[in-house]
This record gives sequence, C-alpha cells and structure tokens, in this order.
Amino acid sequence: MYADDSDRETVQGHLQSLLTVPATEDPPRRVWRDWVFLGLVLASATAEAIWRPDVIWRWGAFAVCIVSAIGILYRRTYPLTAAVIPFVAFNVAEVTSLIVKDGESVGLYTSAYVLVLVYSVFRWAGGRQMVVMLVVMTIAWTIGWFSADNIPGDIIGAAIVLLFPAVAGLEIRHARQHQRRSIDEARSLEREQIARELHDSVAHHVSAIAIQAQAGLAVSANDPAAARSALEVVEEAAARTLAEMRTMVGALRDDSTDAELTPQSGVRDIARLGHTAPDAPEVRVELHGDLVDLSPPVDAALFRLAQESITNANRHARNATQILVRVDGTDDVVRLDVSDDGEVVSPHIAGPPGYGLLGMAERAKLLGGRFRAGPGSGRGWIVSAELPRAVSS
Repeated sequence: MYADDSDRETVQGHLQSLLTVPATEDPPRRVWRDWVFLGLVLASATAEAIWRPDVIWRWGAFAVCIVSAIGILYRRTYPLTAAVIPFVAFNVAEVTSLIVKDGESVGLYTSAYVLVLVYSVFRWAGGRQMVVMLVVMTIAWTIGWFSADNIPGDIIGAAIVLLFPAVAGLEIRHARQHQRRSIDEARSLEREQIARELHDSVAHHVSAIAIQAQAGLAVSANDPAAARSALEVVEEAAARTLAEMRTMVGALRDDSTDAELTPQSGVRDIARLGHTAPDAPEVRVELHGDLVDLSPPVDAALFRLAQESITNANRHARNATQILVRVDGTDDVVRLDVSDDGEVVSPHIAGPPGYGLLGMAERAKLLGGRFRAGPGSGRGWIVSAELPRAVSS
C-alpha cells in the first residue's frame, strides 16, 4: 500500500513538473527544409493514390493526407495544432473504416510524416501541450489496437513508433537547453574577465591621477613647480589609461581572426610599476627564481595582481613609505607577495573587501591558485598569491 502511494506521488510529481515546462522561446517559423519535406509528402501521397492497388477510399485518404500535411509548415510555431489535426483526421477515417469496411485499414503510408509532427510538439511546445499530445497519442494507439487484431507484436511496435519521436524531441530539447546554458555561462565568465581587466588596468592609473591631483591642489598656492610636476604625472597616467582602454575596446570590437592584439603585460613588466610619483611610497620590485616560460594566463595574472596590490597600497596604506613586490618562481608554482609599511588598519575599520580584492581572489582561483590578503604581523598590509606555472589558456 505504501509503495503504491509512493509510486502515485512520483507520477504526480513528474506530471506537475511536465505541466510547468515552458515552450521553447523564439522557435524558427519555417525553413527551406520544411518546404522540401512538404513537397516530398505531396509527391509520395500522389504516387500512392495513383499506383497502390490496396488503398481503399483512395482519394478521400489522399485528400486527408494532403490537407493535414500543411501543418508541416507550422510545426514549430503551432506544434500542437499541427500535430493534432492529422491525428484526429486519420483516426476518424480509421474508425469509420473499422465500422463500414469490417476492419479494413484505410490510409497511406505517407501518413507516417505525423511522427515528425509528434517530435515537434515535444521539441518546441510547452508542458501542457505535451500532456495533450500524450492523450491524443494514447487514443490513437488504442484505436490501432483494435485494428491490429490484438497481435501483441503490432501493439508493442505501435507504442514504440509513437514514443520514439517524443523521446527524441525531449532529448534534443534538453541538449539545446544545456548548450544554451553553457553559452550563457561562458558569456558571463567572459564579462567578469573583461570587468577584471578593465578594473585592474584602469584603476591603477586613475588612482595615480587622483593622488597627484590632490597633491597638486595642496601645493598649488605655495609651490607651483610641484603642482606642475603633479599635473605632468596626471597627464602621463591619463594617456596610459586612454591607450589601454583603446587597446581593449579595439580588441573587443574586432572579431576578425587576424586582428592584431597587443601582448599582455607580464612578470617582466612589473618593474615599471615601481616608477611612481616622487611623493608616493617607494615601490621596490624583486624577481627571484625561474620566471621564464610561464603560461600566458599566469604571466598576465601576476602582473595584474601586482598592479592592483600597488594601487590599493597607494590608496589605503596610511603613512606608508615603501611597497615591496616580490616574485619567486619554482619548478611548479610562482608566488607573489606585495607588502607595505603603512599603519595596520583593523578589519572592522577597513570594512568588507572591495571589488579589487574580490577580483584578485577570483583571478587566482580561476587559475587554480591561492590568494590571501590581510594585515601584516607588524605594520602594513600583505597580499600573497600562489599560482601554478602552467595552466591552459
């Protein structure tokens, strides 16, 4: 008894799930293959009506087959209607034949095209329409049962023939949905990557612009030369920002396969991050170990992580005089450590991690590495990342 109740609940659950399935969005109205298929159906039906000697109600069966075949052109936009009309027409003719002709079957072999319409219902229609189609198929199968003289092989064969296109439609439907989800996930991942690149490349220069602009304003009245020097740094940083933005936007716009892309900055370019303004903390860069032949994603990620860490230190490290960037390469991993000697800010005061820290953590995780950021044991803030030397692009 309990097993029966459980089975009943399972069936009800599957049925409710099926009823909530939405129709496929934006199905194609019709394509050239539909016209070709319709032409083949018309040609086959005409040939059967003329040359098959065993067809009863020859031209009536021909007319039903031809008129119902118009649904081929609407099998995606109105799948249930396109499938039900021929099913009803053929089965009315079949029942009439059973009554009038003493069990003789009526119809053309060409009528098998309705299996394509069954496939279309389960490929494109919503869940409620699928349930209606299942009911119609069950009725058709029952009528076929009586016309098959209760031969078990014919009965089972008819069920398999009816269910095969339905299962095929569901399988292809699920495969396309999975493919669409994979594409959406890839696009989302690509958008996140572009957002990180924009943030990491632009934030460094914009931060320098903001710091130098503030310094220039502070000394403009008493030290015009220092203010001019600050403005020169602002101009240089703005030019670099604009150049990087143009490079990235150009790469995004150009979808040709032979588009020239500027090589991404890597570990060897970290040294130029030490060229900061005179009143900014001194940036010292130390490169140790084997840093040759790193995979491009790791090479670019190390530069971006160092760049963002220096930017954060310039913005947030209080009374810092030095920022140390150290990169150590071994046979398996590359380790990056960025530390400053500013005043330690408690996590409560510092607040939740910003987008920069989250972006750095995500970047390291995507490459199979580890990331940590937090206050040092004595002074300052420490950012550490450990990445594998080789990852796929």
